[in-house]
Amino acid sequence: MSISRWYPIREVASLQNRVNSLFQDFAGENEPVTTASFTPPVDVFEDAEKVVLKLDIPGIREEDLDIRVENQSLSVRGERKFEKEEKEENFHRIERRYGSFFRSFSLPTSVDTENVTANYNAGVLKLELRKKASAQPKQIKVGTASSKTVAASHAA
Repeated sequence: MSISRWYPIREVASLQNRVNSLFQDFAGENEPVTTASFTPPVDVFEDAEKVVLKLDIPGIREEDLDIRVENQSLSVRGERKFEKEEKEENFHRIERRYGSFFRSFSLPTSVDTENVTANYNAGVLKLELRKKASAQPKQIKVGTASSKTVAASHAA
């Protein structure tokens, strides 16, 4: 039995080559490795009048977005295309994500699906979904017996 020296860097490089090969097979022969799919981050919050979603999708044109509301579900689909101006071989590093994305959100029944607005500014898509009037809080004033007596005496 011989003793051989273990080089962890060689193992990592081998693993990286196998993973790159896997992605190349997934992307196809004609597609660059940078085009696949990605999941943009989203913030969701609500107040008394509306539910708001903010998606970070810089570099995506408005015409490449598809926003739909169906059966109490909101879906956002889009695509960031890889710029073909530069040859991929000339890049030293590609960290930005390219390709298509799809996000779907279940909506509460309190949301009015007919009253949705979308604004896209500085790479942030902001969707506002108004709540139904019946779902918004109402303030009820509490009366006292003495206020009813005063109101009745003013009416006479």
